[in-house]
Amino acid sequence: MVVSQANFYQDVTITWGDERGKILNGGNLLTLSLDKASGSGFQSNNQFLFGRFDMQIKLVPGNSAGTVTTYYLSSQGSAHDEVDFEFLGNLSGSPYTLQTNVYSQGKGNREQQFHLWFDPTQNFHTYSAVWTRQRILFLVDNIPIRVFNNLERMGVPYPNRQPMRVYSTIWDGDSWATRGGSVKVDWTQAPFTASYQNFAFSSRGGGRGPPRTRRPIGQRGRTADAISQRQLRWVQQNFMIYNYCTDKKRFPGGFAPECRFPGFL
Repeated sequence: MVVSQANFYQDVTITWGDERGKILNGGNLLTLSLDKASGSGFQSNNQFLFGRFDMQIKLVPGNSAGTVTTYYLSSQGSAHDEVDFEFLGNLSGSPYTLQTNVYSQGKGNREQQFHLWFDPTQNFHTYSAVWTRQRILFLVDNIPIRVFNNLERMGVPYPNRQPMRVYSTIWDGDSWATRGGSVKVDWTQAPFTASYQNFAFSSRGGGRGPPRTRRPIGQRGRTADAISQRQLRWVQQNFMIYNYCTDKKRFPGGFAPECRFPGFL
């Protein structure tokens, strides 16, 4: 693996939102803002097939109800693949909801939601996706919160053929994001701004930064795997608030086939 520390000027493009997306501090900081007229977003200039993708994000402080801040990998087209972090805002004093999802060949509906064990608006925290042929790992400050294993042998589609770019956006999701859409955006608080720094990516390829190896979680030996499993269980037992694999009302005809397997490493 070659690990590259990105510069926002060189490695991403602000794709929408006019002046609501800004690159600052010599390319080391990027901010995205939302107001009543528009949100904003950016995408990586490169596409990737497998790798590790780290981003430090500081979310919208205060009353962020109805706002959605995202960080995700995605290919294009109706049969696209996608790996999602979505941060659903809330009223002041109430926790953010982190929603994760995996799309494969255009099919999603694999949401798991979490509350975080810290205030994500006070400081930058690192959100990572580790995408290999064997599994996708979602990590927060290098603590695993979710694993999606490759179960193609069981007929479960898995993202392993389409290169994906890295995207981030902020937008108005008040029709659904906060308490099912019952709490709307308070536009008197606009603009709502999320900040990004220390974007790093690794893949089987070249990069501008010096090479170093980083073995992903799940490939670091029994001791590391045991620690990761304990951390994953701790998060899922204490901070998971929704799991598509247990939602009988939403899926009365039965759960997705991957739900039969343990959601651990």
